[in-house]
Amino acid sequence: MAEELITRFKVNYFEHPRAGKIAIMTMDNGADYKKPNTFGAGALASLNEAMDNLDPDIKGLMLTGKQFIFCVGANLMEVPDIKTREEAVETGRAGHAAFKRIMDLGVPTLAAINGATMGGGLEIALYCDYRTISTGVTALALPECFLGLVPGWGGTQLVPRLIGPEKALELIVRNPLQNNRMINGKKAFEMGLGDRLFEPVEFFDESLEFLADIITGEVKIEREKPDFSNIDSLIEEARKFVYGRVHNGAIAPYRALDLIKGASEWSLDEGFEQENQALGDLIMSDQLRASVYAFDLTQRRAKQQVGIPEVPPLPINKVGIIGAGLMASQLGFLFLHRLEVPMVMKDISKEVLDRAKAYIDSQLDAQVQKGRIEEPKANFLKGLVKYTLDDSDFDGCDFVLEAVFEDMGVKKKVFAAAEEYISDTAILATNTSSLSITEMASDLKHPERVIGFHFFNPVAVLPLLEIIRGEKTNDVTVATAGAVAKKIRKTTVVMKDAPGFLVNRLLLRTMSVCSEIVDGPNTPQEVDEAILDLGLPMAPFDLLALVGPAVALHATETMVAAFPDRYRVSENMRKLVEMRKPGVYTPGTKEIDPEVAAVWKKDESKPKLTADEIRQRFLEALADEARRILDDGVVAEPQDIDTAMIMGAGYPFFMGGITRYLDQKSISEKVCGKKFLTDEELIAYLKR
Repeated sequence: MAEELITRFKVNYFEHPRAGKIAIMTMDNGADYKKPNTFGAGALASLNEAMDNLDPDIKGLMLTGKQFIFCVGANLMEVPDIKTREEAVETGRAGHAAFKRIMDLGVPTLAAINGATMGGGLEIALYCDYRTISTGVTALALPECFLGLVPGWGGTQLVPRLIGPEKALELIVRNPLQNNRMINGKKAFEMGLGDRLFEPVEFFDESLEFLADIITGEVKIEREKPDFSNIDSLIEEARKFVYGRVHNGAIAPYRALDLIKGASEWSLDEGFEQENQALGDLIMSDQLRASVYAFDLTQRRAKQQVGIPEVPPLPINKVGIIGAGLMASQLGFLFLHRLEVPMVMKDISKEVLDRAKAYIDSQLDAQVQKGRIEEPKANFLKGLVKYTLDDSDFDGCDFVLEAVFEDMGVKKKVFAAAEEYISDTAILATNTSSLSITEMASDLKHPERVIGFHFFNPVAVLPLLEIIRGEKTNDVTVATAGAVAKKIRKTTVVMKDAPGFLVNRLLLRTMSVCSEIVDGPNTPQEVDEAILDLGLPMAPFDLLALVGPAVALHATETMVAAFPDRYRVSENMRKLVEMRKPGVYTPGTKEIDPEVAAVWKKDESKPKLTADEIRQRFLEALADEARRILDDGVVAEPQDIDTAMIMGAGYPFFMGGITRYLDQKSISEKVCGKKFLTDEELIAYLKR
């Protein structure tokens, strides 16, 4: 069972020469910054105890966090312990009551936001009269709507009252639904969340002096009254935004909109009680329970690199990239930026290499402009790359990654050429999306050092990296691949070699279903709308356009060859590729391309499906294929499937990836005869 860390509120006193006795309250769970402060029942009890024992003679209070961390919000791992709606409502009331003691203290209070601040961490700061923010804060957010919750310890009421409804909607609703976007300290200050912005070196001292100046009256803070006059139009605009992101799939963001609107009408206590009631509903919802599971997958389990053998990895002192197209260029920049070792980029075209160089150089220049690296460092990294037409330049490379055309013959050829110049232990990694790793390695002298290293596009956005073991891939190769993945900051799922691997196998199964439906009376728009209503990030036929029909067709043909009983290639899709169309829609619209419509064959003898029937077929296909993936031993646990679908396909937290959702909706039992994880197994997993 995971060790329980309780955030304690520790109080020290400072006798200020001008302001008198100031209480300095520090939130600290006793661990380093890698295990940030969170709020659970124990933390609230500690806060109440600290408030009970405060020296009555204090002239002010400063609340701050441990090094690099203020507080990252509620301890979600306590959610499974809440069994009834009444308990959930009381959880809200307990937070409000404890935090409000700071608001009602009767002396000036200051939150010195010194580090990472999320959820309840930001909320407790809002109960203070004033706030200072460090420029060193890199992550500040109210991520609750991303997780199936609302900021229910005061956030929906205090944020709009402080910075106005428009900025509150940005922080509470828009940012979470845009891949859980964070803001930094400077942005938070500009939004009005802080009264002063200080540099990290003197942050504590300057915050203390700022509070002293307030106590003595030397500084007075005046704030503009928030404007709620256009609240209705702002809420309506935000509602359209939410619908565009999650359709009707997610509950929490719509509830947050109602609470933010209420802040313009209710008293503070009324607003707090409305938050309590919202927490009562949401904490007991399937969506939050799925989100807690998903949060654990991505924040704890993924960092453990499950499936990576515990053997020492080989050192990587020089890397090679085979290919210099768009994908290879993205990978080249990623490896160069993260590994900072000499790199060789090889292609058969100087023109393509020149474009790759221009791309990588521009990305490094952009890092300089954003202040993430210094210009001398960027120039140093540019000098580490050799762009070449000659395989012999791979000499000395410890890790060579190919990203060429998705053709087995081509990939075998480039690997054989590179193998002539690398050491016997140097790793050959392939970015193939569906081709057999075992076959790719079959003609090489050292098949044990070949591994699948499958990235998802766009590389900079999607964090998943599928690591695929061929039949002869050894443990050292997998361990080294895992070490490289960690350095380039990718989340790994390790799997055995199988057609389509994991994410593409599932996506292509659903695409087979969708293409079969639109070969009948249903339109692509009807299918897209039905599937988007689940809350998925992208509709099937928009995804087809993103991937490209030719790539999708090639991958589907691979799956049909392996599993002809359940994958199919639509003849209409073949026509799409023959016509070199980018998708079924006219680019930039949701209207069928007239030329596509003219040749699209419809089997009108098939029944037209309702939206519910479309979703049912889609989800049943996912359940069936996910169970087969587990039965085939492609991955070991449902958690692997869900991590991959969240990090590689963007499936939402509130669905728990996919298997949790299928279990909650009883689809897995209908299709497979059993759940992927029983409720007992899920709780045991979260508690371990």
